[in-house]
Amino acid sequence: SARTTITFWRPMNLKNRKGALLIVSGPSGTGKGTIMDEYFKRYSGDNSFLSVSVTTRAPRCGEKEGVNYYYKTREEFEYLIANDGLAEWAEFCGNYYGTPKQPVMDMMSAGKDVILEIEVQGAMKVKKSFKDAACVFVLPPSFEELRRRLIERHTESTEVIDRRIERAKQEVLLIDNYDYILINDNLDAAVEAFRCIVKAEGQKVGKNINIINEVCGL
Repeated sequence: SARTTITFWRPMNLKNRKGALLIVSGPSGTGKGTIMDEYFKRYSGDNSFLSVSVTTRAPRCGEKEGVNYYYKTREEFEYLIANDGLAEWAEFCGNYYGTPKQPVMDMMSAGKDVILEIEVQGAMKVKKSFKDAACVFVLPPSFEELRRRLIERHTESTEVIDRRIERAKQEVLLIDNYDYILINDNLDAAVEAFRCIVKAEGQKVGKNINIINEVCGL
């Protein structure tokens, strides 16, 4: 009699796929950090890794070392620059901000979707090095609302806030370099929209060549 072969479905190894790189940026005060915090709180089981940036600015109230940023002196930061330890870096309002290179490369190689929450200057630098990175620009509902949010932080002088607003208006001019926008008027909606972006990027053909070859027997 004919022999019947039964093939059981097995899950694909995530190491067979290349992790996506998503860059989240936008003007200070638009709520980038809040969106990221809520996304990882709700979807901790997703295949995502948040790259923690380094900065020379002082921690704000409630911020933690290794969670919000790695806080460095200017001398420590400049050592990283000199030794090619950063994927990007920029100076903004008198402080350095940058992205450690090695964790990003390691996580993407392991199939993790890496998310960078960085300043607009830094985003443009990363985009030059990682051509297939998806760039997400977070917008406030209005500049009036942006100013209100900055004032309610109670962390900066009126002069610094004015500088941030002017900087925000300049940063918006670069929005054509981005792939997606998120208008942070409603936190729930912004978080869900961001997750849709992450999921879509992870399904791109270029990120799944090894899995395609395995499925198709190529």
